[in-house]
Amino acid sequence: MPYKFAIDEVTTRLNILQEEFVHTGEYNPIEHVSGRLKDPDSIMEKMQRRNVSGDLSAVRSEITDIAGVRVVCSFISDVYRVFELITSQDDVSVHTVKDYIARPKENGYRSLHVILELPVHLSSGPVKTLVELQIRTIAMDFWASLEHKIYYKYDREVPDKLLGGLRDAAEQAGQLDASMEWLHIAIRGGDRGVLVRRSTDALLASGQKFERAALESGNSSAT
Repeated sequence: MPYKFAIDEVTTRLNILQEEFVHTGEYNPIEHVSGRLKDPDSIMEKMQRRNVSGDLSAVRSEITDIAGVRVVCSFISDVYRVFELITSQDDVSVHTVKDYIARPKENGYRSLHVILELPVHLSSGPVKTLVELQIRTIAMDFWASLEHKIYYKYDREVPDKLLGGLRDAAEQAGQLDASMEWLHIAIRGGDRGVLVRRSTDALLASGQKFERAALESGNSSAT
């Protein structure tokens, strides 16, 4: 139950930020927000794959993506801006960050993955709950959606030709994001170097340990 409410909590906070930007006329970095609760079969499969015991405390600590929220943004700088907005809230703790934008997965997957811990206030009191927050651009989301469909169709046994095509498409999507970022900065009269430094600083300012994608194993973004 806390996981469902944790999704509601995070999506509500993001929706509030969206509405605030609309009312103040400020630039809104959020295009779309969605949430999902991992189904029991997927949880069991992941437990078996990671050799996690059935103990509830072990599941809570080891399976960190039972509750998931995805934020889609227009530009790469928006991704890090959303990260900064959420993680700067007083009752939100950063458990882990995996920056697959800075270092994409081997198959080309790009996204910023953040495991957050925040309180869910029940009638019995607050329950600290983990939520996986995925933040990505429209191009990254489009690519990830196609990749998921291909892996599902081939039951993860994807032909090499298609894997190569996915990597090429990911590279092209990355180039598109870079071009769109340049245009975005030019329109707003900003400096690319400032935005890049701000993006990096947003990650480091959390003061938390985070893992780079180079430490991640496996070719698929599916979990």
